[in-house]
Amino acid sequence: MKSRKLLPLAFVAALAFCVITSADEKVLYEKKSAYNTIIVTEDDHGLRTLWFEPDGARQSVVKPGDVDHIELPYARTMPAGLAFVERPRRVLIVGLGGGTIPGFLHKHYPQTIIDVVDIDPDVVQVAKEFFGFREDSTLHAYAKDGRRFIEECRAPYDIIFLDAFGSDNIPYRLATREFLQAVRRALTPNGVAVGNVWSRSSNSLYDAMVRTYQDVFDELYIIDAQGAGNKILIALPRRQRIQQEELVRRARRISQEEHFRFDMGELVVHGFEYASEKDPSARVLLDRNEPQKTE
Repeated sequence: MKSRKLLPLAFVAALAFCVITSADEKVLYEKKSAYNTIIVTEDDHGLRTLWFEPDGARQSVVKPGDVDHIELPYARTMPAGLAFVERPRRVLIVGLGGGTIPGFLHKHYPQTIIDVVDIDPDVVQVAKEFFGFREDSTLHAYAKDGRRFIEECRAPYDIIFLDAFGSDNIPYRLATREFLQAVRRALTPNGVAVGNVWSRSSNSLYDAMVRTYQDVFDELYIIDAQGAGNKILIALPRRQRIQQEELVRRARRISQEEHFRFDMGELVVHGFEYASEKDPSARVLLDRNEPQKTE
């Protein structure tokens, strides 16, 4: 996910530009699925965009055939979680979209088992048909409920990326303490959970989401995604204090060794926060308090 409808004023002009220019893009696919209105567009540069509603947030932007092209700022920032796990053997990604992050990680870590789960089978099909997503012996996609998949996990993961969004925000049931407790159980002791959330200015539950991560995990780091309204939460199931300078060094080294086109170290410099203090006014999100849907 990149940009959303309820953005701070600094982002309104940029978002309006995205919506206006999208009108000039060619629509390749549109279908009402059980969960979303799936739309695929393509611009004059060959970039394909996945939407879940006509004027909503861009879920993925992919240059087919070039997995190293990472268009959206949040997608370049999430791999910073690799700085906490030198050589991940098993990775889980909740939320497929157009397959940007799975494809990127698969190219640079071809021996790593990467499981991707998305609740919408039509999204999985669209990722394969329009965005070049391909499964093989180490990259697998599952059209399943992400929460249930994690709750039933038997072989733990070194990294779990949480990137599941509806048309406008994270499903509540993927933000609660009960869910994050299941995520923690699904991690190896030296693993890391990396969550993508909207920032406070466009997400009324932001402080509660942060407080819930703090309630479940032993350490929490927050990185601002430059040029977007996203915050990347890096949560550890152990005590491991790391200074910003050290995280920058690790992220930069990985970028160089793996020949990324971007410097993750430079991204970590921006908006780094060690979230050690807990906001006493922020509530912990619980399953039992899920808002009732209105027709």
